[in-house]
Amino acid sequence: MRRLNRGTLPWRLFASSLLLLLALGLQAAEQPGRAAIASAHPAATVAGLETLALGGNAFDAAVAISAALAVVEPYSSGLGGGGFFLLRTAGEQPSYRFLDARERAPLAAHPDLYRRDGEVQKALSLNGPLAAAIPGLPAALVVLAERFGRLPLHDSLAPAIRLARDGVSIDRVYRERASWRLAALRDDPQSARIFLDDEHEIPAEFALLRQPELATTLERLAHDGHAGFYAGDVAEKLVNGVRAAGGIWSLRDLAEYRIVERQPLRVALADGRELISAPPPSAGGLALAQSLLILQQLPWRQAEPAQRTHFVVETLRRAYRDRGLLGDPDFVANPQQQLLAPSYIKRLADSIDPDNATPSDSLPPAGGWHEGDHTTHFSVLDAAGNAVAATLSINLPFGAAFIAPGTGVLLNDEMDDFAADVQGANAYGLTGSPANAIAAGKRPLSSMSPSFIESPGEFASFGTPGGSRIPSMVLLAMLEYFDGQPIARWPSVARYHHQYRPDLIEYEPNTFSPAQIAALRARGHQLKALQRSYGNQQVLFWDKSGKRVEAASDPRGIGSSAVVEPGQLRRTP
Repeated sequence: MRRLNRGTLPWRLFASSLLLLLALGLQAAEQPGRAAIASAHPAATVAGLETLALGGNAFDAAVAISAALAVVEPYSSGLGGGGFFLLRTAGEQPSYRFLDARERAPLAAHPDLYRRDGEVQKALSLNGPLAAAIPGLPAALVVLAERFGRLPLHDSLAPAIRLARDGVSIDRVYRERASWRLAALRDDPQSARIFLDDEHEIPAEFALLRQPELATTLERLAHDGHAGFYAGDVAEKLVNGVRAAGGIWSLRDLAEYRIVERQPLRVALADGRELISAPPPSAGGLALAQSLLILQQLPWRQAEPAQRTHFVVETLRRAYRDRGLLGDPDFVANPQQQLLAPSYIKRLADSIDPDNATPSDSLPPAGGWHEGDHTTHFSVLDAAGNAVAATLSINLPFGAAFIAPGTGVLLNDEMDDFAADVQGANAYGLTGSPANAIAAGKRPLSSMSPSFIESPGEFASFGTPGGSRIPSMVLLAMLEYFDGQPIARWPSVARYHHQYRPDLIEYEPNTFSPAQIAALRARGHQLKALQRSYGNQQVLFWDKSGKRVEAASDPRGIGSSAVVEPGQLRRTP
């Protein structure tokens, strides 16, 4: 028998104990100790805080925030829509998941769905139930609660149910968005009854929006989970209402809907940072990854403002050109690895002339698409380090402007995000992308880009609504982060955008000085000043070394952000 060395065991025990203490210390350092939320509406932020106070984690809070936004922002998201959820699960080695809750085309859909007498009729993919894909948000809420949350679904949905039943005040954003879709809202009796006043006009500011049928649908979802929306009484009312008004939904469409968990797009950046973002059917994550990798090879940080803008615009021009190659990965092969290959990124960076704009016509064309820009976004971080960045949508303001009677569910018009005409061209002369053609059960391509950037010392969360402008908005916010600017600057930075076609720089009011405009024009850029601001970004930051947690909401919107200590998250009697 081997004899123990009397001096060895205590040393080994000491060493093991020391390693354990170090591991525990490292694990503790990976917990922010504070919770933070940034969302597009104060009521949704409060719903998230209320859920955390009940003992919920970030995933429970994400359920509460999503459902509350579905009630208070019917112009941006809802149970009749979908979205993308990027998750961070805390631990000594955090893990990331991506929940694809994008809507699916009905099984009766086909490439010529909107073609009449040989011509695509655009209005058919915008208004009414034929424009609606099968919703994904209710399924995502169930999965978040059952697989990742701590609380029963009913507890997390309680704030939204209360908001729907008791009502929420009409605000200036609601009135503005309703004015854009007033004719469509008037055309649907249910939408007119719920979202307009008794004279079918836009409600006055501070009037109360009550949605009792939606509250009942939320209660059914809370009680029965997935089957509470995708089967039974709610499903029958949805299908009957859609088909009676000329849509093509079936009970099988609803019964077969499932969210898809996909591998997040993960790209190593400089300085030990990593981008974690949305994979296809998002084109936004890839555009962000390409843009950041190209800019790493350019002296953008040292450049004066006009030169920096030139570098960013030329980078976006190339990244947006490639997005037409992408589609639903369950239907088409996406060349993601090739588009992120170091040799390809270097070739793109080398093709940028520091003194002259590259005409888009000189780059080989790739297909393009149009998508609505009135989505919503939120970010949430709990005290343990779990986090969610989610971008949700029903496409155009108030979606298809159609509510199935008896449900309160406003349907999306996400079918318009497909390439309805792959044989023709759009208003900019771009051919439609075959990868994004309409097909039964397919998910349309999107620019929604909920994103994290993480390193051993920091964690940041980004996201915004804005349709095709989402990647450029998120990129500009990330550049503020890389520059070490205060978090309030990330969502408030002046915005400009280039998306390959049309070949021009769009920019918000007061973004460029006259001298900067002249310098950009001298480089060959065409510029277009927009009449109003756009986007509504919500961001978070966690400095792991100092346990500093911050959140910020876009000043362009009415959103709110909050950072709270664990002791503040006590449920009030």
